[in-house]
Amino acid sequence: MPTLSAFYGILIQMFWQDHPPPHFHALYAEYEALIDIRTLEVIEGDVPRRALALVLEWAQEHRSELMEDWELCKRRQAPKKIEPLP
Repeated sequence: MPTLSAFYGILIQMFWQDHPPPHFHALYAEYEALIDIRTLEVIEGDVPRRALALVLEWAQEHRSELMEDWELCKRRQAPKKIEPLP
Protein backbone atom coordinates (compact mmCIF):
# COMPACT_ATOMS: atom_id res chain seq x y z
CA MET A 1 0.00 0.00 0.00
CA PRO A 2 1.67 3.24 -1.11
CA THR A 3 2.24 5.95 1.47
CA LEU A 4 1.17 9.32 0.07
CA SER A 5 2.15 11.50 3.01
CA ALA A 6 3.31 11.37 6.63
CA PHE A 7 3.03 14.01 9.34
CA TYR A 8 2.92 14.09 13.15
CA GLY A 9 3.11 10.29 13.33
CA ILE A 10 0.19 9.87 10.89
CA LEU A 11 0.55 7.89 7.66
CA ILE A 12 -1.75 8.51 4.70
CA GLN A 13 -1.99 5.51 2.37
CA MET A 14 -4.03 4.13 -0.54
CA PHE A 15 -4.46 0.61 -1.87
CA TRP A 16 -4.16 -0.20 -5.56
CA GLN A 17 -7.55 -1.01 -7.11
CA ASP A 18 -9.38 -0.45 -3.81
CA HIS A 19 -13.18 -0.53 -3.49
CA PRO A 20 -15.38 2.59 -3.93
CA PRO A 21 -16.06 5.19 -2.69
CA PRO A 22 -12.78 7.04 -3.33
CA HIS A 23 -10.99 7.02 0.01
CA PHE A 24 -7.66 6.94 1.77
CA HIS A 25 -6.39 5.22 4.90
CA ALA A 26 -5.13 7.28 7.85
CA LEU A 27 -2.97 5.30 10.25
CA TYR A 28 -1.92 6.57 13.65
CA ALA A 29 -0.26 4.18 16.14
CA GLU A 30 -2.65 1.20 16.44
CA TYR A 31 -5.56 3.13 14.91
CA GLU A 32 -6.78 3.21 11.31
CA ALA A 33 -9.61 5.08 9.63
CA LEU A 34 -10.86 5.11 6.05
CA ILE A 35 -11.78 8.63 4.95
CA ASP A 36 -14.06 9.39 1.98
CA ILE A 37 -12.20 11.88 -0.23
CA ARG A 38 -15.37 13.56 -1.50
CA THR A 39 -17.10 14.13 1.85
CA LEU A 40 -14.15 13.80 4.28
CA GLU A 41 -16.30 11.53 6.44
CA VAL A 42 -14.90 8.53 8.28
CA ILE A 43 -16.40 5.52 6.52
CA GLU A 44 -14.72 2.85 8.64
CA GLY A 45 -12.50 2.63 11.72
CA ASP A 46 -11.33 5.46 13.91
CA VAL A 47 -8.33 7.50 15.05
CA PRO A 48 -8.04 9.76 18.10
CA ARG A 49 -9.89 13.08 17.78
CA ARG A 50 -6.76 15.27 17.55
CA ALA A 51 -5.18 13.04 14.88
CA LEU A 52 -8.46 13.04 12.94
CA ALA A 53 -8.58 16.85 13.04
CA LEU A 54 -5.08 16.98 11.54
CA VAL A 55 -5.97 14.43 8.87
CA LEU A 56 -9.12 16.32 7.88
CA GLU A 57 -7.26 19.66 7.76
CA TRP A 58 -4.64 18.09 5.50
CA ALA A 59 -7.21 16.33 3.30
CA GLN A 60 -9.22 19.53 2.82
CA GLU A 61 -6.08 21.23 1.46
CA HIS A 62 -5.17 18.31 -0.82
CA ARG A 63 -8.52 16.91 -1.97
CA SER A 64 -7.81 17.32 -5.70
CA GLU A 65 -4.41 15.62 -5.33
CA LEU A 66 -6.06 12.79 -3.41
CA MET A 67 -8.56 12.26 -6.24
CA GLU A 68 -5.71 12.24 -8.78
CA ASP A 69 -3.92 9.62 -6.70
CA TRP A 70 -7.14 7.60 -6.40
CA GLU A 71 -7.38 7.50 -10.21
CA LEU A 72 -3.74 6.44 -10.50
CA CYS A 73 -4.24 3.65 -7.95
CA LYS A 74 -7.34 2.45 -9.81
CA ARG A 75 -5.09 1.97 -12.85
CA ARG A 76 -2.41 0.27 -10.70
CA GLN A 77 -0.04 3.16 -11.25
CA ALA A 78 2.16 4.69 -8.60
CA PRO A 79 0.45 7.61 -6.84
CA LYS A 80 2.27 10.88 -6.33
CA LYS A 81 3.52 11.99 -2.92
CA ILE A 82 1.54 14.79 -1.29
CA GLU A 83 3.05 17.50 0.91
CA PRO A 84 2.53 16.93 4.64
CA LEU A 85 1.16 19.44 7.09
CA PRO A 86 3.83 21.98 8.04
